[in-house]
Amino acid sequence: MEEEDQQKVADLIKELVLRLLSQNPISGSQPLTSNSPAFQKYLRYAVRILSARLRPSIAPDSAAIAESIKRRLANQGKSSQALTFSELYTKFASKTGPGSVDNKWAVLHLLDIISEDRKNTTTQLDSSSVLLPNLAFNDADLGNDSWVSRRKGGKEKGWSNGVLLVSKDPENLRDIAFREFVNLVKEENEVKEEVLVRDVLYACQGIDGNYVKFDASSDGYVLLDSIKVQRATGLMVRKLCELGWLFRKVKGYISESMDRFPAEDVGTVGQAFCAALQDELSDYYKLLAVLEAQSMNPIPLVSDSASSGNYLSLRRLSVWFAEPMVKMRLMAVLVDKCKVLKGGAMAGAIHLHAQHGDPMVQEFMKRLLRRVCSPLFEMVRSWVLEGELEDIFAEFFIVGQPVKAESLWREGYMLHAGMLPSFISQSLAQRILRTGKSINFLRVCCDDRFWAEAATEAAAAAGTSTRRGGLGYGKTDALESLVDEAAKRIDKHLLDVIYNRYKFKEHCLAIKRYLLLGQGDFVQYLMDIVGPELSEPANTISSFQLAGLLETAIRASNAQYDDPDILDRLRVKMMPHGSGDRGWDVFSLEYDARVPLDTVFTESVMAKYLRIFNFLWKLRRVEHALIGAWKTMKPNCITSHSFNKLQHAVKLQLLSTLRRCQVLWDEMNHFVSNLQYYIMFEVLEVSWSTLSNEMEVAKDLDDLLAAHEKYLNSIVEKSLLGERSQSLYKSLFVLFDLILRFRSHADRLYEGIHELQARTESSLPSQDKRKSRKQMSDRSSGPGSWISDGRKALTQRASEFLQNMGQDLDAIAKEYSLLLENFISQLPVQQHVDLKFLLFRLDFTEFYSRMHPSS
Repeated sequence: MEEEDQQKVADLIKELVLRLLSQNPISGSQPLTSNSPAFQKYLRYAVRILSARLRPSIAPDSAAIAESIKRRLANQGKSSQALTFSELYTKFASKTGPGSVDNKWAVLHLLDIISEDRKNTTTQLDSSSVLLPNLAFNDADLGNDSWVSRRKGGKEKGWSNGVLLVSKDPENLRDIAFREFVNLVKEENEVKEEVLVRDVLYACQGIDGNYVKFDASSDGYVLLDSIKVQRATGLMVRKLCELGWLFRKVKGYISESMDRFPAEDVGTVGQAFCAALQDELSDYYKLLAVLEAQSMNPIPLVSDSASSGNYLSLRRLSVWFAEPMVKMRLMAVLVDKCKVLKGGAMAGAIHLHAQHGDPMVQEFMKRLLRRVCSPLFEMVRSWVLEGELEDIFAEFFIVGQPVKAESLWREGYMLHAGMLPSFISQSLAQRILRTGKSINFLRVCCDDRFWAEAATEAAAAAGTSTRRGGLGYGKTDALESLVDEAAKRIDKHLLDVIYNRYKFKEHCLAIKRYLLLGQGDFVQYLMDIVGPELSEPANTISSFQLAGLLETAIRASNAQYDDPDILDRLRVKMMPHGSGDRGWDVFSLEYDARVPLDTVFTESVMAKYLRIFNFLWKLRRVEHALIGAWKTMKPNCITSHSFNKLQHAVKLQLLSTLRRCQVLWDEMNHFVSNLQYYIMFEVLEVSWSTLSNEMEVAKDLDDLLAAHEKYLNSIVEKSLLGERSQSLYKSLFVLFDLILRFRSHADRLYEGIHELQARTESSLPSQDKRKSRKQMSDRSSGPGSWISDGRKALTQRASEFLQNMGQDLDAIAKEYSLLLENFISQLPVQQHVDLKFLLFRLDFTEFYSRMHPSS
């Protein structure tokens, strides 16, 4: 419309409103002008009425409206009229060509409105102050014959629903127009079931319909407030729309996860889960497509038994949605559960929901889990048969970390309990871990490639393929069979490599012979040649010189016949020392355990061997000191006739001192000999025998490590080196120090006796004897020596010397007795049962028990 025409229409509307208001003024109001607020209000109201498009919002479908009329007649109990209408509509719809009605839907809609209008003849529209007042027309203005009929009595009688009554009553136009407007709005709010079914189907796809829309505040699909439906229908719609809410949750999770992939928190298992959910949604989409096709068919009448049953109502839709609702609820629960999970933890959480009594749910979960667990089982297959850890998103229940070769077995790979799914037991997971570790140990540490043959044989024996896809969820027996076969063959191959190629048993025996001092001739010769060097201060000793002495001891003993590779690993080690330490305190031997043996002989293990060596070395040193004292104390070293010229009292004093020294040596030698026997036979040999037997029956490297650790711990505990025997260990070392002190006193005693013997022999008249003892006399003829004194002085000094030595020996004997009593008294309370054998050996005759009955 052109602007001039639009302006004319606006002017006419203003004039119409002004005439209406001027002829029917509102009580209590001021006269209205074209600029007053009241006039503008009514003008806007009139424009809105005239601009409204009074047409129904339903689709122009003649078949649908005909079915609606027929169903309404049937519901009212007018079955015969419904059949008559059906026959008439069939004839009406079949007429085509010239003379027929093209817009059949409009005709049916008009007839339907007229029928409803007749039922509502008593309905009146209250026009009060909200509506425009009546416009009075004169007969002259309209003409006497302009209306076929005239409405009588003003508002006493009225027609609704847009039925135009030809009348000269000027109010008829306004009443009819407004009644038609109100009834059409009411008609728009009456939604038919077919429309609700379509909206529900849209909602189940996450799409808002015309009347069912998603409300974010209530987090669900709701009917519009302006829609008036029965309460039962509303409840049914909300119940069916729950499927759409669940669909939105599942679909949102899939979209969010796939958008973030390849993020680490999604991973391959999460991707497989999304793919499985998407497959289930594809089946869901197919069902919705079928239901949408059925929703296009009209809902038949109750009495129409001959009509087709291929239609869709809300009740039928609830039946169709029963199974999808269960699956969608389950998927929504899984989505909520798996939002913060990944990998094996996600698979385990989904598996827990598979424990269900409903066969349909069980089958659904198994189908879902086969897809979800596919990446996980592929990781297991790759790890067990190839030793490859294909886990870039940290989803596997085995984690690896970069470590040195010697730490590969213990620290390189470990179980991640948080990623272990519940359908894989802890024992099976440990076997899976060990099998892959064995392959990596062979490949990295042993430089072995023959493990691949063992893996192929294991796959063949288990009846599976080495290719991808051979394992899956629900095939637990196949998985266990594959793991058992692979573990058995690969572990056997690993032990063969360790025993034969790297000679593990030979190296263990070499450590026992050299570090645990089991090679007697070697140890004795080594102690003899390094003794003078080790008696010097530790900071003055050269480790290179000691290494040369070690080589000499090897060549001078049966150790020279050992494998050169073993002898090359034996070295001298000087421990950290202080300013007052002697060589005996810092000297030790070490054994170089190279890859792959350093997996067994780790730094901590070699530190334990060093502690045991230091203890055994101290014990051997004490034994060596007692042997040296015995060589000095032998009876043929002292010629008794040389002391005939001494006074009788001095001779008795000499014999008493010698006897006291001999008795004390016997006691110390008894203690040291029995202690050494206990250590060498009850501890070392028994433990070695146990280790040898366990090495024969070991099935894998873990068994071998456990057997060696048990062997080493047994030696530590039985040798008084354990945490529970620290007080006993300290008492023992105090005894060792006292024995070494006794050795120095014995050496002084016999040195003085030899000097006295030389002085006595020098007083003989024979010149030849003096010459024969010249060397000994030269050694003791310095100023202040006994030889430079006279006989009386000699006798007096000898008596004083023997008296002092006797007192020192008595003090040592008393201290030794107290220390030994303390040591023996602690043995019965020790927790280790083998220490009772030591008590039995030390007090075999119950001598100490009778001497100290209170203890």
